[in-house]
Order: sequence, then structure tokens, then C-alpha cells
Amino acid sequence: MPDSLSQTSPSLFGDTDIVDMVRKFAQDRLTPHAAAREKAGMIEPEIVRELGDLGILGATTAAEWDGSEIDPVTYAMLLEEIAAGDGSVSTLVSVHNSPTCIVVGQYGNAAQKDRWLRKLATGAHVGSFGLTEPQAGSDASNLRTRAVKKGDRYIVNGSKQFISNAAHPGSLVFFAVTDPTAGKRGLSAFIVDKTTPGFAIDRLEEKLGQKASDTAALSFTDMEVPEDQRIGQEGEGYKIALSTLESGRIGIAAQAVGMARAALDYAIAYAKERKAFGGNIIDFQAVGFRLADAKTRLEAARQLTLHAARLKAAGHPALEAACMAKLFASEAAEAICTASIQTLGGYGFLADYPVERIYRDVRVCQIYEGTSDVQKLILQRML
Repeated sequence: MPDSLSQTSPSLFGDTDIVDMVRKFAQDRLTPHAAAREKAGMIEPEIVRELGDLGILGATTAAEWDGSEIDPVTYAMLLEEIAAGDGSVSTLVSVHNSPTCIVVGQYGNAAQKDRWLRKLATGAHVGSFGLTEPQAGSDASNLRTRAVKKGDRYIVNGSKQFISNAAHPGSLVFFAVTDPTAGKRGLSAFIVDKTTPGFAIDRLEEKLGQKASDTAALSFTDMEVPEDQRIGQEGEGYKIALSTLESGRIGIAAQAVGMARAALDYAIAYAKERKAFGGNIIDFQAVGFRLADAKTRLEAARQLTLHAARLKAAGHPALEAACMAKLFASEAAEAICTASIQTLGGYGFLADYPVERIYRDVRVCQIYEGTSDVQKLILQRML
């Protein structure tokens, strides 16, 4: 069993050694402290360091830039394991790898990769992705943040909303309007260090779930960004932002599967031990059928997710499958968590038991990386 992520060739079935290693890490280091992590409202720096040391933060980055370079199937399976351990940590890993690292890896030049991607891949930097704004979520063409060219640099003013990982030291990939007359073709992508003058975290949001994963509102006030920190050409921002949709949505589907699995595993174990009316409640048809239905939904969600990942690994178009996987897995996960809470009865409603936290954590999977409504709109257009 490896002590860090490494892979010699792509696989359509996933690298079981890597998955086993990540599962053990999640069980040993994430699950036992997930409730305490939520109460503290943060992911411990030592956990971030371990994620970097294990190669998990370099999962989608090429080995040339100090990444682990694992295939899409193994990556989906890895995210499931992390999410089963702690949904908040899985969001840090997901946002960091895809879209952040993937954007720099696919569109950054050699100098940018050497300066930024190596730090991201090793965990020296935690990556954030700044696309959403208060008035522009799924409508990426409606951004108002402006980057005005002055000599060899840009002056950036504007704001971003719902930005994950912003409180962790590292890098931010963000998008701004460089040509306000060109619509969506007037967007450009940039990368900055989070210590750049003019960059500010206005507030950390209080949320229903995933409270250990920071979600921030950001502002840029006359932030100077050198021209060599623009990713790609001017006007390519919209294309760059859309390029991460497949991997991002597969990742959220995998997260939903992992969290739902953790809740269901706990509910099944509880039902095997809980006694009522002279027997274990798992032997009651009402309970047994509920859990059987939840297990079936879980497996359907997992297979949709892996199918999308395999299409991507094979180099085939995977957007439709990724949208289906994200839509189904995120909504099935909420139903599975509801069934798990119902199985525990009153105890399921208490914070003393993990299913209550997981239920809150998984709800956002129907919102970020494109809401369920957006997934349906995309799928409708592809009919």
C-alpha cells in the first residue's frame, strides 16, 4: 500500500491501492474529529498539510508540476472516501483540485505553473476559485468585477460571493470583465496570492452545513494584478470557466455519494443493534425496506458518477453524464440522509449522532457547481 498517491497508468476501474490509502486516512483522521471540526468552524492546518503530503491536493495535477496525476475514476473514488470522512474536508479538496488546479494546469503557461501550480499540488497553497458574484451565480456572463489594463498590469475592482477556501493561505483563480462591450467574450481569468494588497475577505458566511469549510464574501479594491498573472488570453475567461464543468460536477456527485454512504452505514449499524418489540428494528419490514431502498439509490448514484468519470478517463464527452450524475446523486443523497435520520428516530434529530450533521452537510450538493435546476436546463437542451 503506498504512503502517498502515485499512479503509473490511467484506469477505467480506479486504483484500489490509492483508494484504500485514502479510505484509511479518512477513517483515522477525518471521521473521528468531524463534529469537533464543525464546532471549531475550521479545518485544522495539520489536516491540510497531511492532504498535501499524501498527494491528495495534487490529484488532478500532472507529475511534471509535482502533482499525483491520478485518473478521473480514481479521483471520483478518492473524493467519495474523503466525503465519507467529513463533507467539509471534501469540499476543500474538491474546490482546490477542480476547478482551481485544473484551470492553472490546462491554461497556465510554464512560468505560471512553476510559480503557482507546484505550490497548489503540494499543499503549500490552498486554492480558491472566484467566479460567483452576488448578482451572478450560474449566469457567469453577468459578472461585474472589472479589470482595467494600465500599462503592464490590471487594476481590479469588484466582489465575489460564496468563495470556498478563501481563509486558507494560498492562491485565488478569479474572473473579471476586461472588455465590457464584448459580453461573455469580455471575461478574462487571473491568479493572485491571497495576500495581494486590495484583496479582502469581507465576511465568512454562517451556513446550514459544512461549517468547517469556510465560505467567504470577497472584495477587490484597486487590486493591482501584473499582466503575467492573467491566465490565457484576454477574452478567454468564459471558455476557461466552462472547461471545468465535467470534472467539477463529477466531483460534487462523488462527494454526495460519500456523505450519503456515511449516513446510511451508520443507520444500518444502528438498526442492527436497536431493539424494539422484542427484536432488532432492521428486521421490521418498514425499516428494512427503507434501508434497502436507500442502499439501492446510493448504488445508482455511485454508478452514474463512475460512468461519467470513465467517459472522461476514456477521452469521451462527459458533460451530459456529469450533469446526470450530479443531479441524481445530490438529490438521492438528501433522501438517503432523511431515511437514515428516520431510522434513528428521535436520536437522528440530535447533534450527538452524526447523521444530523451529514444531512446538513450534504444539502449544498444540490446548489454549488450548478443547482439542480441548472443541471436540468442543460440536460433539456441536450435532448
